[in-house]
Amino acid sequence: MIHSKSLLAAVILGLAASVSGAQTPAVANAPATATDAWTHKTKRLDRAAVDALLARPQKLVVIDVRRPDELTAKGSFPVYLNIQAKQLESALPYIPKDRVILTVSNHAHRAGDAGDLLTNKGFKVAGATGSEDYEAQGGTALVRIPVPAKPASASAAP
Repeated sequence: MIHSKSLLAAVILGLAASVSGAQTPAVANAPATATDAWTHKTKRLDRAAVDALLARPQKLVVIDVRRPDELTAKGSFPVYLNIQAKQLESALPYIPKDRVILTVSNHAHRAGDAGDLLTNKGFKVAGATGSEDYEAQGGTALVRIPVPAKPASASAAP
């Protein structure tokens, strides 16, 4: 959940510092299987298109719509806003309209829903991707953040 515009600015600045490059993204539809029919207006991006977007961090906002447990288990991109799909509409005031948006979920379907919502609200959405699909296609930009260990209970002083 986003608590302030200053948090958003910090996340965006972190993205700019973490990834560099200057290629214009080529948006493409990733191949879908018969059981993976794409029904969204938002384009489904393949690894090459995602990498091209990540190469221009000053123009990008990555919005990952998964739950925190999914993020720690599957990983995400170096810097992202985590706004769960069910909270996306209430977080719209915190999302910049002057940047292109990449939405992320495990296999892009929730990301596609999020992309469609954002597009309908006037945001510039480059497309949607699935972190697992990206990795299966050879993508290497995913980062896994380990879950912090629970602190040991304080022992009584002798």
